[in-house]
Amino acid sequence: MNREILEKPFAPEQIKRRQGTNGDVLDYIEGCAVIQRLNECFDAEWIFEIQDHRVYDDEVVVLGKLTAQGVTKSQFGKSRITRAKKDNSIISLGDDLKAAATDCLKKCATLFGVGLHLYFDVAATSNSNGHANGNGNGTGNNTGEHRSNGTESSGSESGRLTAKQLSAIFSLAKARGWSNKQVREFSQEMFGKLPDFLNKREASAVIQHLQGSHSD
Repeated sequence: MNREILEKPFAPEQIKRRQGTNGDVLDYIEGCAVIQRLNECFDAEWIFEIQDHRVYDDEVVVLGKLTAQGVTKSQFGKSRITRAKKDNSIISLGDDLKAAATDCLKKCATLFGVGLHLYFDVAATSNSNGHANGNGNGTGNNTGEHRSNGTESSGSESGRLTAKQLSAIFSLAKARGWSNKQVREFSQEMFGKLPDFLNKREASAVIQHLQGSHSD
């Protein structure tokens, strides 16, 4: 199992954002990007199965499992039931179940390490605020999306590093022949924290160092 590929941060253009119900900005990865990552790592030799599902008043919930190279991860996924504004009737329960299945697949893939860096970003924000966002366990809400505190556009050097900076760090390190483990060790040595926890100023320093090292 190639953890380097599984845990590789997604490119900035693959990280989507939408407005949450409580005014939060939610970071998320689309299902197609997760499928592409699984295919890349396992040569398309993986299986995702829905084991059970439930339909409630406002949402549908599914239980699924993802199996690859003899390893199985199980998780729940959910989706709100879409209703017509006119008479509140259900528009398409099948589409709602498919959305829940996609959410479930993404959660299972996260247990393999796919998109895990987004959860680290949330944990870093939670620690700096003194409390956790979402459900209190440092992993955002339970829809496969991750809250952002908006520091990417604040311009503050002390704000959380941007997705673009994180991607640049790993890309430059790869060009230098480093593994993801070496990147983490270097970041720990420089600032005493993993790359995902760096602020903008620290991330810039790492990028400058890697650029200089790569050009030598």
